[in-house]
Amino acid sequence: MLTRVLAGTLLIAGTLYVAFAAVAADQSVRTQAQALFKPLPTAMTSDDNPITPEKVALGRLLFFETRVSIDGTVSCSRCHEPSLYATDALPKPIGAEHRVNPRNSPTVLNAALQISAHWRGDRKNVEDQATKALTGLVSFGNPNFAVAMARLKAIPGYVPLFAKAFPGQADPITPDNWGKAIGAYERTLVTPAPFDAYLKGDDGALSQDAEAGLREFMQLGCTACHNGAGVGGGMYQKFGVVEQYWKATGSKEIDKGRFDVTKNPADTYVFKVPSLRNVAMTPPYFHDGSVATLSEAVRIMARVQLGKTLNDEQVTHIVAFLDSLTGKLPDGFVDVPVLPTAAFAGTPRQPAIGAGAPQSPTAAPPGSGQRK
Repeated sequence: MLTRVLAGTLLIAGTLYVAFAAVAADQSVRTQAQALFKPLPTAMTSDDNPITPEKVALGRLLFFETRVSIDGTVSCSRCHEPSLYATDALPKPIGAEHRVNPRNSPTVLNAALQISAHWRGDRKNVEDQATKALTGLVSFGNPNFAVAMARLKAIPGYVPLFAKAFPGQADPITPDNWGKAIGAYERTLVTPAPFDAYLKGDDGALSQDAEAGLREFMQLGCTACHNGAGVGGGMYQKFGVVEQYWKATGSKEIDKGRFDVTKNPADTYVFKVPSLRNVAMTPPYFHDGSVATLSEAVRIMARVQLGKTLNDEQVTHIVAFLDSLTGKLPDGFVDVPVLPTAAFAGTPRQPAIGAGAPQSPTAAPPGSGQRK
C-alpha cells in the first residue's frame, strides 16, 4: 500500500515538474522574444508629418487615384493592392505604359516603421516615396511634377479636400502635400497580429509549432537582422553573406543593391532588411520576386545568410512562426473609395514596346506650361 502511495506521489510530482518546466521554458522563450521584438504601435507617427483625420481621408483617396499618372492607369494601389495585403503578387510590378519595375513591390502595411523606403533605401520615408513616384519612369511616369499637379488640379473635387487637409496654404495642391497626405494615410496602416498578443503575455496566442519556430528563429541567429516592432526593416545587410544569393534563388539578373545608390563598394549586394510582418501573405519573395513560396525562402535565407541547412521540421516551425506575424487588416482597407468626378486630363498612348522601353513624355494637360 505504501509503495503504491509513494509511486502515485512520485508520478504526480513528476507530472507537475514537467508541467512547470514547460511553463518555465515557454516563459524563457517569451522573455527572450520581448528583449528582441516589440509589439506594433497603434499608429506610426511622424514629427515632420503629423497625422490628422483630414490628411488621412485625402491620402486614402489619393492612394487609389490613377488620373495623375502619365497614362491614367497607375495609382499606389496598382502595386499595393489591398486584397493582396498591399502587394501585387507579381515578381516585379507593372507601372505606367506597361513598364516593368526593376524590383519586387513590398507591402505598405506597417512600412512607415522602417528606416527608409524601397529595397535599396533610396527613398527617405513613405512621404518621400509617394512624392517621387509621381515622376518615376516606371511608376506614375510623369516627366515632371508640374504635369502631375496640373492633372490633379483638373479634378475639381480635390480642391476643397486639400484646403481642409492643409489649411492656411494659398496653393495646397503640391507634390509635397501629395506625399504628406498619402504618407499620413499609410502611417495608419498597422496590422496587429497574434505575435503582438504573445509579446503582451497572451499564452494562447501562438500554436506549439509557432512557438517552436520562434525559438528556432532566435537560436539560428535570424534576429541579428530581423528584430524590433517590424521584425526587420531597421537596417541594411548584404544579401548573400555566406554564398552568392543568385545561386540559391535562381535570379536571372544580378542586382548590386545599394551600390547603385551610394557607389560605395561596401554596399554591393546590400539591401534593406525587409520586415517580416505579413510575410506569409506577400509572395513572391526577395527583391526580385524570384522565389514563390515562403518555405523555400526560409531555406534560402538560412543557406545564404547563415550557412545552415534546415530540416523539414525546422522549416515547418519557422513558417508557423512567420504565420503568426499575419495581422488584421485595417478597417475599410480593402474597400475602394468613390473618387471625385472628372475625366482623365491627359492623352493615353500605345503601351511601350518591350519591358521598360522609354518613350517621350506625353502632352501635358492644358495650362501646365509643359513644352514639347
